[in-house]
Amino acid sequence: MSKPTAPNLIRVGEVEWEIPRTGSMRVPGRVYANEKIASTVRGDPVLKQVANVAHLPGIVDHSLAMPDIHLGYGFPIGGVGAFTMEEGVISPGGVGYDINCGVRLIGSDLTKADIHGRLHGLADALFRDVPSGVGSHGAISRLSDKQLDRLLVRGAAWVVENGYGEALDLEKTEEGGAMGGTDPEAVSNRARTRGTDQVGTLGSGNHFLEIQVVDKVYHEKTAAAYDIAEGQIALMIHCGSRGFGYQICDDYLQLMAQATTRYGIDLPDRQLACSPVNSPEGQRYLSAMACAANYAWANRQMIQHLATASIMRALAAEPRTARFRLIYDVAHNIAKIESHMTDTGEQRLCVHRKGATRAFGPGRREVPKAYREVGQPVIVPGDMGSASFLCRGTAKAMEKTFGSTCHGAGRVLSRKGAIKKAKGRSIAREMAQAGIVVRSRGKRTLQEEMPEAYKDVEDVVGVMDTAGISPPVARLRPLAVVKG
Repeated sequence: MSKPTAPNLIRVGEVEWEIPRTGSMRVPGRVYANEKIASTVRGDPVLKQVANVAHLPGIVDHSLAMPDIHLGYGFPIGGVGAFTMEEGVISPGGVGYDINCGVRLIGSDLTKADIHGRLHGLADALFRDVPSGVGSHGAISRLSDKQLDRLLVRGAAWVVENGYGEALDLEKTEEGGAMGGTDPEAVSNRARTRGTDQVGTLGSGNHFLEIQVVDKVYHEKTAAAYDIAEGQIALMIHCGSRGFGYQICDDYLQLMAQATTRYGIDLPDRQLACSPVNSPEGQRYLSAMACAANYAWANRQMIQHLATASIMRALAAEPRTARFRLIYDVAHNIAKIESHMTDTGEQRLCVHRKGATRAFGPGRREVPKAYREVGQPVIVPGDMGSASFLCRGTAKAMEKTFGSTCHGAGRVLSRKGAIKKAKGRSIAREMAQAGIVVRSRGKRTLQEEMPEAYKDVEDVVGVMDTAGISPPVARLRPLAVVKG
């Protein structure tokens, strides 16, 4: 069987490209890319995924793709789709398997001078003190059913209430670290079993914990509002809901496959299995998804506690000296009910962000008070050999992308392709030669996550800056990387 023809990609702006409506597409596709990125996706099956999403009932404006776009399950990774509450749908493929995979950025008053000559020891300490890798067990002993129910409802607040963090952390976390609308009864026993002992674990694959240095500030006023400055040491945590969220996605994909038929929804790809947002199945998925999102926020809150405590022990530093503080925590894989302006006025929409970051502009009540004047912090991690970026949300993001932007560099090589390219090489040695200390459970993970497996994050961030969606505030370079 021949591969389906990729849709046409027509340039409509400096960094905006359109996939015209054809067949039963309800809206056009919109891809954000520069010429370099567009050339890598033109003719790629991922554009077909962007077009496929545009077929779904109730979709508004465009099926959107960010410059870090690559092939995903149903929806592209780097995809955004907003749906009306009346006619729209909710699709687990539009959120992904790792529900609320996201990034947490922690600032400090430490400088490179404070850790000079101690990077290897710090990397060893983090590798020892933060559980990582497939099947790793959390720092919290196995949760009882009652404890797990409480965590699924309270999210990061449950971790703080149990002594692992501060209330201020919750103010600097998207949704305050806990989505509403949870229902632990919507979670299967299999998912619950997988979630009892993984709180405070990093996982594997592209998840990481990095010691970074702020090496460039682009906008002093916003950087000051975010309490970040050139030369500071920071920590970045990238992980999600672990096996718990994966199982919820798997469970509801099966349920949605049946619901799609029941509601007579015609799909161009069965991986887009969905149900109406307001249907019993749709509401049940949203409740279970919120549980997984809260699990992920609890997980990153716990890892923050473990990591900062580990560094202070290794440096024999006092908390007031290091002054670790959360800058922000954002979700990358999630669906939310939000208010947005459309051609017909303000509407409540179900916004799917899969491999995409919320980027709300100034004045939105969802943005923490400390940041409301400048806009929401947006964290864009790069590959382990390059920079990561702290950006900000804008009013234009609210107008053009439902307050959404890119989430990372975006893969250009599959994991299998990366392993093939890395054959005979020592990625750890190459990283060391670049001045980056790496700790990993195995060389396979380093091969899969080698820098060449990803787009240039500077290109990705630059596209969204040119579009006025999420201009950079600061650049952070990795000094030490811990991977599962």
